Amino acid sequence: LVQPGTTRAEVQKDVDAVAKLHIGRALQEMVHSSEADLEKAGNHVGCQVFPLTDVHLHSNKSNELEANSNIQFVYIFSVIAVLILLIACVNFMNLSTARSANRAREVGIRKVAGSTKGHLIIQFLTESILLSLFALVLALSIAVLLLPMFNQLAGKLLHPDVLFSGRFLPILVLLVLVVGCLAGSYPAFYLSSFQPIHVLKGKIAAGFKSSWLRSSLVVFQFFISIGLIVSTLVIYRQLHYIRNKEVGFNRDQVLVIHDTWSLGRDGTTNLRQNLLTLAGVTDATATPDILTVQDLYWQEGWFRDASLDARKSILMTTLRVDDHYIPTLGMQIVKGRNFDLAQFPTDSTAIILNEAAVATLGVKDPLKLILYNHDDLFKTITYHVVGVVKDFNYNSMHDKIHPLVMVFNTYNWGTMAVRFNTNDVFSLVRQVESKFHAVKQGVPFSYSFMDNDFDKLYHTEQQTGKIFITFAVLAILIACIGLFGLVTYAAEQRTKEIGIRKVLGAGVTSIVGLLSRDFTMLVGIAALIAFPAAWWAMYKWLETFAYRTEISWWIFLVAGAVALA
Repeated sequence: LVQPGTTRAEVQKDVDAVAKLHIGRALQEMVHSSEADLEKAGNHVGCQVFPLTDVHLHSNKSNELEANSNIQFVYIFSVIAVLILLIACVNFMNLSTARSANRAREVGIRKVAGSTKGHLIIQFLTESILLSLFALVLALSIAVLLLPMFNQLAGKLLHPDVLFSGRFLPILVLLVLVVGCLAGSYPAFYLSSFQPIHVLKGKIAAGFKSSWLRSSLVVFQFFISIGLIVSTLVIYRQLHYIRNKEVGFNRDQVLVIHDTWSLGRDGTTNLRQNLLTLAGVTDATATPDILTVQDLYWQEGWFRDASLDARKSILMTTLRVDDHYIPTLGMQIVKGRNFDLAQFPTDSTAIILNEAAVATLGVKDPLKLILYNHDDLFKTITYHVVGVVKDFNYNSMHDKIHPLVMVFNTYNWGTMAVRFNTNDVFSLVRQVESKFHAVKQGVPFSYSFMDNDFDKLYHTEQQTGKIFITFAVLAILIACIGLFGLVTYAAEQRTKEIGIRKVLGAGVTSIVGLLSRDFTMLVGIAALIAFPAAWWAMYKWLETFAYRTEISWWIFLVAGAVALA
């Protein structure tokens, strides 16, 4: 906690001084190298200060206080909200100009009576702002009613009072003015430009006249709508891909017991043995490194020779596991064997590599490989490889699988994973809790399920998908309301034509086609523009995942069909 007025740079300077003092000493003891030598080799070590208030939206670091969001999502959704508001403004512009003939005589008479163009512009803008104000009152009422649903969707706890706070109300008033002026600007200038002599002589033709600007606005509406539909489909396809991709271990029907360190070594061993007596339990493992429970694992340098030269270190993730870890989590040994301390006493210094580690080390026969590391007292330890496990995703799908080492765990039992095979999960949990308390009373029993923990890694993406589909539905709905208004007005203006066509034998289908043809063409043009733009945006989003689905052609077909429908 810093003093008020202290800058980030000042804090960083003080932290650097303290870090240099202590880290420099640790480097000499651990890797026999100075900080200067490390920097010459292109490496660096240090501490970086970061404001706590920036963590939620601006941090992409591992093992934060909670599942982080992303400031980019805030920007994206803000832009989409503005675009949806623009769709509504476009509706007002289109309908106002389409019905311009109805007010042409009014404009002509007002001008003859002495009104200037400026007076008429102010009149029409005032009408638009008043409509916007009435809409605000209605919108606030709807927002209060929908706030519980929004809180559930966004995972927040906003109170209705926030809508009427002193900070928020001025923004709403400003929004009314901006939206009113924006939506009313084109109709105001368009209507006020009518010449009185032309209007009074009837030269302003009544009816629904084609307008390139009106057509462009319809294309703009459906460009946004189709883009949102494509984005929604791609996001949901990627989430489905993540949930169903083979990650290299089986996370179904695995109960994770937290904080088993409080039981001690003997207590943890007794708990595991007692759990195996339960009918539904098939195996259990004690380790501090349960997959999906955390996204930060111990990373350290491993060495090919006993000199522990920092310049030759190979950075690999280290998991501390027992001999039940691999079978409990359903992993696959592709070379060699699992740990077996009972049959091979030397397995206390055995390690198992993943396929990515073997590829990084570049060895043909990893089972003959010797690697070196040090213990807490910086004493060099020689490790021998006994097996290779098939690659598995121990981080989220955003990251590639990195080199990994499994070390036989003999001292740390922070968590226990229990594989079970039963349909009565509630009963099993109660039995596990009973066995837990039988080992040690007074210790809280905390648990989760591995598949749920895995889903939490993608909480932000799941929320994004739900919000995107909500926005897409809103955009399509508002765009269709505007289009419905235009088509209705077009039909109203062509009543006599429709009557004559029917007398001459035209059916309902041909008349619907006649009225819809022009608008269908506009939606088609919007689709042709939206498809490449949406593809590029989603391609960039998918690039944030190391493992991702493809953007299939049928997504664009479905989006276009929905818009046309």
